[in-house]
Amino acid sequence: MAEPLVPIAPQQLPPAADADQGHLQRGRLGVADVVFFVVAAAAPLTVMAGVAPLAILFGGIGAPVAYLAIGVLLVLFAVGFTAMTPYIRNAGAFYSYIARGLGRPAGLGAALLAVFSYNSLQIGMFGAFGFFASTTANDLLGVDLPWPVYAFAGIAVVWFLGFRSINLGAKVLAALLIAETAILVLLAGSVLVKGGASGLSFDSFAPSNVFVSGMSGPLGLAVAAFIGFEATAIYREEAREPDRTVPRATYLAIGFLGLFYAFIAWIIVQAFGSDQAVAVAAKNPAEMFFTAMTQYVGGWATDVQRVLIVTSVLAALLAFHNAITRYVYALSVESVGPAALGRVHSRHGSPWVAGIAQSVLAVVVVAVFAVIGVDPYTKFFLWVNTPGVVGVLVLQALAAFAVVAFFRRNRAEHGEGRLRTLLAPAAAGVLLTAVTVLVCKRLDLFTGAGPTVNWSLVALTPAVFLAGMGLAARIRRTRPDVYTKLATTDVDAA
Repeated sequence: MAEPLVPIAPQQLPPAADADQGHLQRGRLGVADVVFFVVAAAAPLTVMAGVAPLAILFGGIGAPVAYLAIGVLLVLFAVGFTAMTPYIRNAGAFYSYIARGLGRPAGLGAALLAVFSYNSLQIGMFGAFGFFASTTANDLLGVDLPWPVYAFAGIAVVWFLGFRSINLGAKVLAALLIAETAILVLLAGSVLVKGGASGLSFDSFAPSNVFVSGMSGPLGLAVAAFIGFEATAIYREEAREPDRTVPRATYLAIGFLGLFYAFIAWIIVQAFGSDQAVAVAAKNPAEMFFTAMTQYVGGWATDVQRVLIVTSVLAALLAFHNAITRYVYALSVESVGPAALGRVHSRHGSPWVAGIAQSVLAVVVVAVFAVIGVDPYTKFFLWVNTPGVVGVLVLQALAAFAVVAFFRRNRAEHGEGRLRTLLAPAAAGVLLTAVTVLVCKRLDLFTGAGPTVNWSLVALTPAVFLAGMGLAARIRRTRPDVYTKLATTDVDAA
């Protein structure tokens, strides 16, 4: 039987934080705070400096349009995603949406896949953090320490900030995000003032440069650059007026990322000229942004950029840590996970036990890869991160179809139009499925590995999802009372 379609009225939310009763801190986050969390997870500076040159290399000077195209696709997704927001009662995000739309087995499969995917994204990034921190410290300070030292230090910092109040995390992320955005804006301003390498040109947006066979590469890379925006729904229990805050934050995050990515990618093309940008990217993509920064702003700005890439990764790590702990919290509140993981700190209002568990897992994985002696970037970061990208894309597609199913089943009980409940989410689901297939086919762009490794990484997504569905079947058989409450628990009344 379908659950009744009842929106959560804002007045139902208790005004005070009841951390000692197992609640997260309510009403602490405004629209800007949530936007900072989700945009920081995307790590704009790292994405631009580390990935945009590859997009230009594979797709040519039309690569900036790929970021706009994916932004438009995700706006379609957000139309249905936000329409369903008032009917979701907990911080489970994808889990709750998919369970309410496609059924509890699919929902629990999505829950395990979400926890797996976000852990994959976050823990893999500790390899990138260790790599960038080690090379930056060595280049700028002459301090030569192995990357695991920095990775373990990063785990400690992320754990501490996640343990403290969500307000502290929001302030730290705001500062780091503003700093990494500012250095890119500084580069853009300098390129615009100096007119680029050979005068400003809009050739990047010409159809002849957009509709090319190599554009599949930039599209695959661009979709990964938006990973994390959907986490707006994870913070609904901690947001002020969540029915307004979550949708606004979702649209703002997508809009900012899409326009900013496209603008900065266009800027880097202008920095070297439409006729030379691809050649520069081919020669040394890792140094493309640093070369432009030195040429247009100065060596001092390049040094600052190197430091800010490290803090950009740190901000993303904290954002993903918060997302993971809130997923685990939501599952534990519904008695799917161990009850201890649902405990909330009486003073800071954070899911502190889940935070410890996630940090310990990160320590173990980093230690294993350090002992094996693999490269922290080309192996640890890229290989561990990639299943997370695929998993989140699958979750987005499933969530889009879940919106359609949810509103079709309850069509007599809501006043939403067909655009928000059928047309936009259905189109988003089909397009996201196509993009997921594209990413899987071009996984070598993400991993640099061969077919055996790539398809092994892809296989993890269905394996985890099916394990979650199997868990749902077991819970239904052994704990039917818990099963009937999956994705329907009102955390505000827990």
